[in-house]
Amino acid sequence: MKKRVSIKDIAKQLNISITTVSFVINGKAREKNISESLTKKVLELVAELNYQPNTLATSLRTGKTKIIGFLVDDISEPFFSGIARRIDEIASSLGYKILFSSTRNDTEKAIELLQIFKDRHVDGYIMALPEGLEDEVKKLIQTDAPVVLFDRYVQDVKTDYVIIDNLKSTYEATEHLIKNNYKKIGFVTIDTLQQQMVDRLAGYEAAVEKYNLPAIVKKIKYVNSADSIEEMIKFFKAEKQLDAVVFAANYICLDGLRTFRKLGIQIHKDIAVVSFDDFEILEFCEPPVTAIAQPLEAIAENVMKILLNKLKKAGKPIENMQVSLPTILNVRGSSAKK
Repeated sequence: MKKRVSIKDIAKQLNISITTVSFVINGKAREKNISESLTKKVLELVAELNYQPNTLATSLRTGKTKIIGFLVDDISEPFFSGIARRIDEIASSLGYKILFSSTRNDTEKAIELLQIFKDRHVDGYIMALPEGLEDEVKKLIQTDAPVVLFDRYVQDVKTDYVIIDNLKSTYEATEHLIKNNYKKIGFVTIDTLQQQMVDRLAGYEAAVEKYNLPAIVKKIKYVNSADSIEEMIKFFKAEKQLDAVVFAANYICLDGLRTFRKLGIQIHKDIAVVSFDDFEILEFCEPPVTAIAQPLEAIAENVMKILLNKLKKAGKPIENMQVSLPTILNVRGSSAKK
């Protein structure tokens, strides 16, 4: 078996100190006043010998693993996968690796995954906080572990977070329907205390109240798509007076579109539709569906900016940052005037 090349081998071959080689490899040559010519020799030999750093030894020496834990409900959802993609790009460019995990709305699994992150000594945590994990995250924060939440937050969990203005977003989407002459507007959401969903419902309710319209809300006890569709079939059969509906998340909207197909309901002709979260499929509906678009790249970039700042200032007191970003209402044919 070929012996693994070490920093010691490189130093011996160039007749310089191990410390000098380490400074060059870690990008500190200029800071340590190492000449350009020597830096070039070190880097050329590193490439020639295909030197690979021993990540375990490095993490033991520095106390850093250059690994970040990323925990969400379902990473296959367009919203989460879009954010994960951009976070991975930023992390990779800075030498970090991401451990991506999905809880599938299972609290026990979420706790297990969090323990795996701890066992791997991740440098920081990025989470769309799952229900039931609040106490675990509080304990984590008390150890001064860098934790950044996104998509949702819990008022008594004091940490950094990046969210969008959920209340204003659904208020404006509902008002858009009202101004296009829709008067019987339903709101389909999930039965949850997650703050982002509570805020979305509050935005809808504020809009219909302002215009003296009835609030027609369906809360689904979400387990899976099949059960969701069954609940929606009953809802839309019972609420035949509806002339518009706002779906509170992209997966709820997808189940709603499947429900319409089963019931023979036509978008816009029978009922106007707005989805919270924009995703590609909506553009291919007939007519295309109006949607609230979240700024995925801006969310990811703010999350990483906050986390990297916390990692840089580890051990120093630093104020928590709470960032709230605006959304864009992409108006399409599904919500055109009556």
